[in-house]
Amino acid sequence: MTKPSETIQGLFRAFSGALGPSRWWPGETPFEVAVGAILTQNTNWKNVEKAIANLKAAGALTARGLRALAPEQMEELIRPAGYFRIKTKRLTDFLDFLEQESGLEIEALGHQDLYSLREKLLAVRGIGPETADSILLYALGKPTFVVDAYTVRMFSRHGLIPEVTDYHEVQDIAQSAIASAVQDDSANAADYNEFHALIVRAAKQWCRKSKPLCSLCPARALLPNPDELPS
Repeated sequence: MTKPSETIQGLFRAFSGALGPSRWWPGETPFEVAVGAILTQNTNWKNVEKAIANLKAAGALTARGLRALAPEQMEELIRPAGYFRIKTKRLTDFLDFLEQESGLEIEALGHQDLYSLREKLLAVRGIGPETADSILLYALGKPTFVVDAYTVRMFSRHGLIPEVTDYHEVQDIAQSAIASAVQDDSANAADYNEFHALIVRAAKQWCRKSKPLCSLCPARALLPNPDELPS
């Protein structure tokens, strides 16, 4: 019986070979990445891009620029991302945290320990595990794996996780496999970055929520029962 770590390593190799390097997450600065991670909650990235473009055009895509906006101004600029009133409050709460922790300098957070910083982020209203890990990994270069709906879908179809599971269980499975793949007990941020990016790209191309293209997927051989799944 194939071990979960071997399947996950096989997924990495299959997707990497088929898709090539990802060079991902979209964002020109660490602060832009953090804002994007908050705005992308309950919406798609195309909508977030519109909101990000609005903030850039207004000269507000910095911590101090965003802080200078009145709530109604921020709401209007991020409206394309949906739930704009809720997300304005979440951005404001994040700015409060950032000001308290590092004087609005997000890069300064990078000096803090991963685990203590993660707990602090999770204590900010509106920031859950996926958003916190996105900020830690993509904005601050911390070695943590981001679990999203694409990850859960793919891991479930490959029999790696039960139908009912929690975020941290999936994260532990992935991080253990990645560390084993690179033959290191502490895989670096680039390893987690690339694997998560590959999962997102592969899920959009083959492992779709409905009408998955299993017969075309480069990782089809790793499925537990490939002949029973849609082709």
